Formats: sequence, C-alpha cells, structure tokens
Amino acid sequence: MKIIVLEHPRIRSEIRFNDIANTPLWSCLMGGYVASALKTAGHEVALIDCTVNGWDFSRIADEIMAFSPALLAVNCVYMWEKSGAIFSFFQNLRSAGFRDHINLFGFYPTLAYRTILGFCREVDTLCVGECEITVKELASSLETFGAVGEIAGLAHRSGEGVKMAGPRAPLRDLNLFDFPLRTNGGFRTASILGSRGCYNHCSFCPVPSFYNNGPLWRGRSPENILLEIKSLISMGIRDFYFADPNFIGPGKKGKDRTLRLMELIRPLKITFGMETRPQDLDDEIMESLVSSGFTSMLLGVESGSKTLLGQLSKGSTLNSSERAIALCRGFGIEPEIGFLMFIPDSTLSDLGENLEFLRENKLLNRLDRTANLFSHSHIVLMGTSGYQRYENEGRLTPAGYMGFEGEIEYADKRVAWMRDVVVFACHHVLRQSAYSDSPIYWQRPQEQGPAKRVNDYLVKLFEKLLKNAESLKTLDDPEMMKKDIEREICLEIWGEPLKAKSCL
Repeated sequence: MKIIVLEHPRIRSEIRFNDIANTPLWSCLMGGYVASALKTAGHEVALIDCTVNGWDFSRIADEIMAFSPALLAVNCVYMWEKSGAIFSFFQNLRSAGFRDHINLFGFYPTLAYRTILGFCREVDTLCVGECEITVKELASSLETFGAVGEIAGLAHRSGEGVKMAGPRAPLRDLNLFDFPLRTNGGFRTASILGSRGCYNHCSFCPVPSFYNNGPLWRGRSPENILLEIKSLISMGIRDFYFADPNFIGPGKKGKDRTLRLMELIRPLKITFGMETRPQDLDDEIMESLVSSGFTSMLLGVESGSKTLLGQLSKGSTLNSSERAIALCRGFGIEPEIGFLMFIPDSTLSDLGENLEFLRENKLLNRLDRTANLFSHSHIVLMGTSGYQRYENEGRLTPAGYMGFEGEIEYADKRVAWMRDVVVFACHHVLRQSAYSDSPIYWQRPQEQGPAKRVNDYLVKLFEKLLKNAESLKTLDDPEMMKKDIEREICLEIWGEPLKAKSCL
C-alpha cells in the first residue's frame, strides 16, 4: 500500500513566536516513528518532512497528487493563529481531486479530536494517543477491507457523531518500537527519545492527557538506546538531544537505568543534552552524566512560589529546584530554566517571590534568559486538566484556532496588567535580538555592553511595575505605557536617541 507520512510545513507565529508550548519537543520524531512502523509492516512509505526540505503547502500538495498515496498520515502540529493553513491545505487537496484517506496523529489531534472532526470534513480519521500501532492497523484495515473498521485509539465520524472503539493502551515495552525513520537533513545534532511520558501530572502539561489522562513514564532499555545512538554515529552524528519530557525517570529504578546508560555511552565520546525534573538530580547522577559527554540541561522549575507550585500540581519544591541549579553549576553546567512567570491565580506576592527566586539563584544576569523567564505565561490548551478546571470554574473563554487555547480570567487584575506590559517589553527585546546587525543579537555576548543595559532595564521595569501595582488603585493604560517602553528599550540598545528611531 502506498502511504505518505507527512511532517507538514510549520509557519512561525507572529504573536507567540517565543512560546514552545504548542507541542512537546518529542513531536519532531513522531512522523519518523509512524513511518518506520508502516515500513516494517511492508507498506511503500514516503516520509516527507517539510521542516527539513523547506517545502510550502503548495509544493507538498503537488507531490502528494503525483505520488497518489492510498493513505496520507499527517503529524498535525498546532501553529497558534496560523493553524488554519493546515486545514485549508486539506480542503485544497480535496478540491484538486485527492479522494483517498487522510489521517491525523500527534498531540494536537489527540487533545482536540472531537473539535477537529466536527470542523474539518476533509479529514477521515484521527489517532488519539500513542499512534504507531493505530496507524499501522488503520493501513491494514484499509488495504484488506477498504474501510476503517473498529480500531482502538482511532476516532472517526459516524451517524451518531464522533466514534472511537475505546482508548489505545500505551505500549509498555518501548523496545518493541522500531527506530524512527529519519530524513537526511544534514543536522549536526540528532533528537532521540529515550523514554515516553512523565510520572507526574502537571495541570498545564499535555503529556499526561496524551497518555490516557494520567501520569505514565516508560523507559527504553539502555541497550536499545545504545543501538540507535550507534546507528546515528554511523551517519556522522556525534551530538544528541534527548527529547524526553523527563529523561531520568522515577525513583531508584530511573536512577539505576540512567547510570547504566551512561556506562554504555561513555566510551562513544559523544555529547548530549536533556530535560528533567529538579528532584531527579544528585551528585552521583551528575558525575555520571558529565563524564559521559553531558553538555546542556533544561530544568522544569516553573515557579519560585511555593503556593503556585502546588496549584500547578508540579510535585516539586523550591529547595529541590535551588539544589538542582547549584548542583548543575558545581559540575560546570549552566542550566536553562523552564519557568511560568504569570499564572491566572498569581498574586502580586507570588510575582515578588518569583523575582526573588530568580535573583537569588543568579538567573537574571543574561539578557536572552531574562527576557524568556519574564515573558512566559501559563498557556492552557484544550484537553489538559488545567483547561477543564478553568472551564468548570467559569473563567475560561475559548480562544485561538477552533478554541484550542483557553483565555483565562486572572484572579487579580493587577497581575494581568503586569503580564501585558512585561510580556510586551520582553517580546520587543527578543525581536530585536533576532537581527544580526542588532547590538543585542542573540549570538553576541549577553552579559555585557548593550545586552547588559537592556537586561538591567527589564529587571528594573519589573521591579517598578510590581511596586506600582501594589500601591496604585487605578492602573495606567498599558497601551500608552508600551509606547514609552518601546522607546526606552531602543535607547538602551543603541545608546543614543537618534538611532533609537530605527528600532521602532
């Protein structure tokens, strides 16, 4: 059976260009895993990755019509306000005469399958949850019977509305999955997935909802991971990034597995990065990681407020976060920090605690990091426990494409006011840092010169706004403030008023 597995073009959001919460990082490998499963099953599979070849929707439509697959399986990724382009693409395909089966898989279809099937008649089926086996069974059913059939984890329309033959239970033994098929993108760093899921259930995270609405962590065996790394080394790749939501995993078993993996990869002399929870780190783990080529870390800290950590169901403490940051630095690793500065239930006191936490842990001395830490707000996506909670409380207004995002009413209007102003300032800085001729270009030193001036400006702005919000009964018009802030930032960047105009 001829099948195309498609990684569709990604269009950069003009509004949320700095937010990566639209899909977990490991989504980048999902198409490859599906393509590999279908190829092993004996199908003629073409994996087309538009994020690598740079094709737009028009070009890929021509390629699909020319290949004429019996099944088009698409890793459908939410693109914020640009998401309509995906569904316009399906409409155009049908108008051009494509009559075969269109299936969507991934985090977005899983979280919003009822909404998508109700909205887009051009799509035939959606995978809900772990998708490799579901797509493989769909292809078998289409080839053998010419129909969908009753397949666990596969949603489709029926006379009774949206129908699914029960949820797909996640596969327990990840070693049974074939290594993902990869296109030749010439990348120096390869993403790799050593585990799936997470043992916690943070309210803002789509990962637990993807795996049957609950915490579930499964790890590949160290030996299985080693085989894939060796196969990628044979392709000339020496640097890796583990895209796992939680690399180390729970408890003693998670630690022992990590130590065993480090023992196996240490002789390979590779470099790698990863993401994990602060409480999973200790001296033994760090020593083992660093001696095996570990170079970069993202720690999911999320908040400097004890109260907010509880509301987010984070399952970690401020002490564990502080220890993890100090531990990384003790081994020569400067960690990057996952952080939500603004949350709908934040108080001004919480913002003060966030600021103090970041300052005490020396996380506000580098412009690129400061602008990111100050600008991230709690994003609530359809299908997550947070979305359901705020909807039940009557505080959620569906927003974004097809209501996939939730616009939440903030408990304290002063916090919402601060969010609007601070996020604007940080986004202006981040946009300016994208230009190669800018004095604060992100590849220039971020702790000195113009970058330091702008960094100090953002910190002082946050302090000033917090103090004003605490004392003012009425809040200044944020739109008027934004104009002044824009001018002030440009002056800090260029150092003189005349050049500041070129920044506007």
